[in-house]
Amino acid sequence: MKNQTFLSGFLFLRLTDSTVLLGLQAALFSLGYLVSTLENLTIVLLTVLDRHLHTPKYFFLRHLSFLDLCLISTTLPKAILNCITLSDSISFLGCVCQLFLMVLLPESEVGILTAMSYDRYVAICHPLHYGAVMSKRCCVLLMAVSWLSGGALGILFSAAMLSLEFCGSNRIHQFFCDVPAILEVSCSQEHAAINVSVALGVLYSFSCLVCILVSYVFIFSAVLKMPSRQSRCKAFSTCVPHLMVVGSFFLTGIADYVKPTSHESALIDLLFSIIYSVTPPFFNPIIYCLRNRDIQSALNKFLRKVK
Repeated sequence: MKNQTFLSGFLFLRLTDSTVLLGLQAALFSLGYLVSTLENLTIVLLTVLDRHLHTPKYFFLRHLSFLDLCLISTTLPKAILNCITLSDSISFLGCVCQLFLMVLLPESEVGILTAMSYDRYVAICHPLHYGAVMSKRCCVLLMAVSWLSGGALGILFSAAMLSLEFCGSNRIHQFFCDVPAILEVSCSQEHAAINVSVALGVLYSFSCLVCILVSYVFIFSAVLKMPSRQSRCKAFSTCVPHLMVVGSFFLTGIADYVKPTSHESALIDLLFSIIYSVTPPFFNPIIYCLRNRDIQSALNKFLRKVK
């Protein structure tokens, strides 16, 4: 009998049944979460407190770090708690909320990465008009479009999940709620709402990726025409961190969602999902700040004030 009413929640897949290994997993997740939280919070605070970082470039970086902080907080705390309590469960409503956030946050991040590429395009290709084009109003508008797009897709996916029926196993091969894992345990024959949501999500992400690539075609064309080698190196250095973040985001996302799923490869699916949800929030701050003199200078000033 297909009836969603009787489903109270889902069970996540464990990496291991050993309590010792679960304790180790909880410790590693906790360490990764604390480091990632500290990294992203530092960027948010520095870009808010230091007036020299009140520029469009760091405005977008601040929101990217905030999204990364929210993204890793959506999955890891629950995973850590489950390891400690030896529980695999999440309520149905909790799963819907987690699915909403796991669509809202990455899709909003795609929008912000696109806005950042546009910012670099204007700065390098139209430097004389940069101040006029990348005004505060423009930055806020780009940010609002990113968040609203992610929110609209999140609502669509959540509503689509509520339309599904579950009548068999409630164990999902994942450590958080996402669409492929939920579809595996659904017994609904029709997935029209999910299919439409996925199509819109893919179209939005692909459109953003195309905009990013087109921006960099114009950027590289302009950079190669610069007469000074020093100018070319400086321009490239401002683009490399963003390109690395974009590459990391899309490659881990594609690896997680495009790979074939099967019960036999559940453990591999789980590992890919951990990489997708943990790697970008952990490494993005490192990529952006490793050779960023503005951030390093702001951090040094902040530490001197604290002392």
